[in-house]
This record gives sequence, C-alpha cells and structure tokens, in this order.
Amino acid sequence: MRPLRYAINVTLDGCCHHEAGIPPDEESMQYWTDEIARADDLLFGRVTYEMMEAAWRRPDSGGWPDWMSGWEIPFAEAIDRAPKHVVSKTLGSVDWNADLIDGDLARAVRRLKDEPGEGSVFVGGVTLPRGLADLGLIDEYVFLVQPVVAGHGPTLLAGLRERIRLELVDRHEFRSGAVALEYRSVAAGD
Repeated sequence: MRPLRYAINVTLDGCCHHEAGIPPDEESMQYWTDEIARADDLLFGRVTYEMMEAAWRRPDSGGWPDWMSGWEIPFAEAIDRAPKHVVSKTLGSVDWNADLIDGDLARAVRRLKDEPGEGSVFVGGVTLPRGLADLGLIDEYVFLVQPVVAGHGPTLLAGLRERIRLELVDRHEFRSGAVALEYRSVAAGD
C-alpha cells in the first residue's frame, strides 16, 4: 500500500496560507521538487488544484513564462507531468493530467493508496487534508516550517475532531531558517 503523504508550508504560528511564509528560494524549491518527484500521484481539492494549475501548468506555447526563474523550472516540470486527482463537488471536469473524484472520498483515497507504485500519494492544501486526517487516511506529514509569525490566516488542520499522534522521522534545516519536519502517524495504542 502506498502511503498518503501530506506536505505543506506553515508558519511558526500554524498559518498555512500560501503567501504567509518566506518566498521560495532555490533550496526550498529543490526540496518541493523532490517531494513531488517521489510521489506517484498528487491529490488536491479544487482550490489547491486551480491555484497550482494557474501557477505551474506549462503554457500552450510550450515554454515557461518569463517570470519563472531557472531554478523553478524543475518544480514546474515535475508538477506539470504528475498524475493528479481532484476532489470537488463543484467542478464538472478537470484536465492537466487529472481526473475528478466526486464520490465517496474515503473509498476513492483507499483505492488510490492500494494502486501499485513505488512512491506515495501526495496531498496538499488546507481543507481536503483536514478531512483526510479526520478519516485517519494520512500516513505521513511533512511540514516546512517557515521562520515567520503570520498572526492571521488559515491554520494547519484547524477543526480536527481528534488529536493525531505523530512520530518524528526526519528533519532538514534550510539556510533560510526554515525547517522541514517529517512525521509518521502513530496508530492509537502504539
């Protein structure tokens, strides 16, 4: 079974708005490129899917936009080519190498996890991961903790029904002061 791996940028006070942390640099973009590359599939809710598509979908012209730095292109290429699954009750269809999940979320995610593959199923965003965590479906959590106190915004996994015990399995410090913390979910009774 492939693990469901939730990864997100978060500030010291738990804000997970995509603009709350420090701007990405070459080191953090390489980190996120590696995270995407180790995934067999990406799983997004509608908002995250549309945000990622707007920023990282290869233009019809075939070239990357002028605003994109050379060190951002490997990330753009990795996310552009990755198979995507989008959870939405409002979208009628998706493209960008994606399919739509609009039925029983738990069943659909279990089916994704059961598919053959060497990597993980990567989930990003804010709302969808909270629902998946409540269902006990997330196996691994990766938080790229930014050295910022935002003082506002959506907070990480706000509204969980029950606390989730985690075991630290890896950490990586960045020159920027950010720290990537990787945890594995600890089953109740372990």
